[in-house]
Amino acid sequence: MPPFTLLIKPAGPDCNLNCAYCFYTRNALFKPRPYRMSDAILERLIRDYLQLRFPVSSFTWQGGEPTLMGLDFYKKVIELQKQHGIDGQVVSNALQTNAVLLDSQWCRFLAQYNFLVGISLDGSKKIHDFYRTNHSGAGSFNQVAQAIDSCRQANVDFNIITLVNNHNVKCPDQLWDFFVEQGFNFLQFVPCVQPDPDHPGRPAHFAVSPEEFGQFICRIFDRWLQHGPRKVSVRLFDTMLSHILTGRHTNCTFAQRCNDYIVVEHNGETFCCDFFVNEQWKLGNIMNTPIDQIFNSPRKKEFADNKRRLADQCLICRFHQICRGGCLKDRFALTNDYHQPSYLCPAYKQFFQHALPHLQNIAQEFRAEQAAVNNRKPSARRSRRRRNH
Repeated sequence: MPPFTLLIKPAGPDCNLNCAYCFYTRNALFKPRPYRMSDAILERLIRDYLQLRFPVSSFTWQGGEPTLMGLDFYKKVIELQKQHGIDGQVVSNALQTNAVLLDSQWCRFLAQYNFLVGISLDGSKKIHDFYRTNHSGAGSFNQVAQAIDSCRQANVDFNIITLVNNHNVKCPDQLWDFFVEQGFNFLQFVPCVQPDPDHPGRPAHFAVSPEEFGQFICRIFDRWLQHGPRKVSVRLFDTMLSHILTGRHTNCTFAQRCNDYIVVEHNGETFCCDFFVNEQWKLGNIMNTPIDQIFNSPRKKEFADNKRRLADQCLICRFHQICRGGCLKDRFALTNDYHQPSYLCPAYKQFFQHALPHLQNIAQEFRAEQAAVNNRKPSARRSRRRRNH
C-alpha cells in the first residue's frame, strides 16, 4: 500500500471568517453546528494511522478553521502521537489556517513540535481584505500580519497560500512585490474555480477566468525568474522542476491518480478529497472501518482512477505527460463530467509554453551542479587507499 496523508478537519466547515469565495463553510452535508471532533475519534484516527508504519506519517489539520479547536486539542494530538508511535517513527504535522487566532502561545507550541503552517494571505491589506472578512464584515489583514510576526519571533516554519480570485488576479506585480518585501520565501498560488450557485455551468463572479490566470501565473513566473529561482519557492514551479528532474510531481494537481490522501471529518466520516466532501464520495467512518481498508476501498480506487479519464484533446496534447488533465475539481466544477478538459486548460497551456524552456534550463543547471559534486566525492576504494597510505 502506498503511503498517504490524512487531511483532517477537526472543526468541520466551521470558521471564524466569512470569506466570500469559501466553498467549504457552506457545506450543508453536516448538521447541526457547531462541529468538533471528539477525543474518541481523535485517538482512533491517530492510533490506526500510526500503526500503518509509513516512512513518514503525515497529518494535515485543516478546515474550516482548525484553530477553533483550541491549543489544548493539539497538545492532545502530540501526546497521542507519542503514545501510539514507536521509537524512530517519523511523524509530521501541518496546519493550514487563516492565522487569526495565532498568538505567541500558539506559535511557541507550533515551533516546539515542528508544525509546518500554511497561512492564507491574498496580498497586501487592501487586496486581502477585499474578500477575507470576518462575520461582521471587517477585514482580517491586521490580525494575519500580527500572527506572522508571532510566527517569525517563535521561528515557526510557515508558507503563504494565496487564493487567486477575480480581484487579485489583476495585480501580479503588486502581489509579488509585497511578498518579496515581506520576506516570504515559500508561496503557493491557488486559482479560484467555482461554479455560480444560481447559474450552473457558469463560473462564480469571484472565480478567475482561464485567460486571467494564464496571464497572472506567467507574470509571476517572469518575476520569479528575474528575482532568482533559488531565492523564493513557488509550489507550481517546484512541482514542474520535480517532474523534469525525476518524472514525478510534488502535488496532486498534475499527478496521474488522485490517491495522495483521504479526508477525515470531525465526526469520523472519510472522503476522497476535500473538494468532493459529498455523499457520492463518502468512504466510511473510521470508527467502523480501519483506515487502511478505507484507503483501499473500491470507491477510493474509482475516484483515483477518474484522473485517468481524459478528454480526447488531452490525449493528443503535447503537454499531456506534464498536466495529466489537471485537477479533477477543475474538470468537474462547471461540467459535472470528469471526462471534460480542465476549466483551466488554456491557462496551463499558456504557462507551459511560456515557462518550460526556462525550467528545463534551470533543471539542467541543477543536474550539472549535482554531477560536479558527485565527481568531487572520492570513491570508497580511493578513500581507503589514502587512509592506508
